[in-house]
Amino acid sequence: MLAIHPEYVIDERLNKKAVIIPFIEWEKILDILEEFDDIRAYDSAKKIQEELLPFDEALNEIESGKFDEV
Repeated sequence: MLAIHPEYVIDERLNKKAVIIPFIEWEKILDILEEFDDIRAYDSAKKIQEELLPFDEALNEIESGKFDEV
């Protein structure tokens, strides 16, 4: 579990308005969010019902210009 050490910016009524966290913790949060985004993209790709091509066949089609008209 990621330990986060927030500090809060408050207004004159002591309402929390912003959070300050150490930069190293922010970088770790960004890494986690990027990984989560990759997982979501993978899950979405798995749901596609289209025919899948082997990598070499797809590469050959791309190199032959088959997708230039698209």
